[in-house]
Amino acid sequence: MNRRILLAIPLAAAVACGGDRKAGADSSAAQSPSTTSGADLTGAGATFPYPIYSKWFADYASSTGVKINYQSIGSGGGIRQLTEGTVDFGASDAPMTDAELAKAKGPILHFPTVLGAVVVIYNLSGLTAPLRLNGDAIAQIFAGKITKWNDSRIATLNPGVKLPTRDILVVHRSDGSGTTYIFSDYLSAVNSAWAAAPGKGKELSWPVGIGAKGNEGVAGQIKQTEGAMGYTELAYAKQNHLAAAAIANQAGEYVEPSIESATAAAAGIGAKLPPNTDFRISIVNAPGKGSYPISSFTWLLIPKTIPSAKKHKQLTDFLRWYLTKGEASASSLDYAPLPEPLIATLTARIDSISADTAK
Repeated sequence: MNRRILLAIPLAAAVACGGDRKAGADSSAAQSPSTTSGADLTGAGATFPYPIYSKWFADYASSTGVKINYQSIGSGGGIRQLTEGTVDFGASDAPMTDAELAKAKGPILHFPTVLGAVVVIYNLSGLTAPLRLNGDAIAQIFAGKITKWNDSRIATLNPGVKLPTRDILVVHRSDGSGTTYIFSDYLSAVNSAWAAAPGKGKELSWPVGIGAKGNEGVAGQIKQTEGAMGYTELAYAKQNHLAAAAIANQAGEYVEPSIESATAAAAGIGAKLPPNTDFRISIVNAPGKGSYPISSFTWLLIPKTIPSAKKHKQLTDFLRWYLTKGEASASSLDYAPLPEPLIATLTARIDSISADTAK
């Protein structure tokens, strides 16, 4: 299925709910559970993984007959509906907080599905190779402490590159966003001043710049503005033909964002973690050769106890299917698949999900 066609679907949903991949803000456009009639399982949440989830659910229905209705309403809306018990599972680009988990009716398990890369995009004519940036430079740009493209702190990272005296126009998300959470999680990990303020979160008090709604809004603003810089999902950068920076990872390599470099950021994690690990883990600034430093999982949120034996079988069977068969289609839709050791760990974890046979 064409990635461009699929991507248009969540963008339409994003307009209604205040931005794509919206992890923090509630969605006033959340669809009523009545719209899910005829489905065997219902879910709601993150818009960023909607294209791959849409394909998975369609493929799974074709092969098993089990219908899964997923409403792409934003991560915050998905967490809310899961907490209220109006859906069978949720989905989020930022892991649930301790406070959010405490409000749930029972324990919630986080199942990583695919990986995404948040990329630093820019519009600067005349460059023939990706701009090189490190965490400190990015933090200082978005904090308003580096304001010119030819600032020595950028020029030093790009020897021999002719940089203009033009001002840098910072563009950031105006809506609550999992993309912002990942980006600010990375900046907090690599820059102590940023960690102190504005810190990490789904919504921030930005020191400088202009806001745009959704990944598509940021990409559109960058595309039409010479001298602009922002952050967005890898797929949006690729589809808009926007330049993306090569970013220094923990090993000091300048790594370009790609499916392979995002997967490398998670490589080895599954082998090191026991099956009962809480997978609310950050992989920004991950060690390892070739790892892209602004990478993250997106998660399915699964109740540890399913309120019927039938739904328990349907949901756990789907979890096994996406891990053993669904991952193969991730890269065709510009997502990074999970590394094999992590798939093995997650598959074993499915056995910890129980059914409430009294219902």
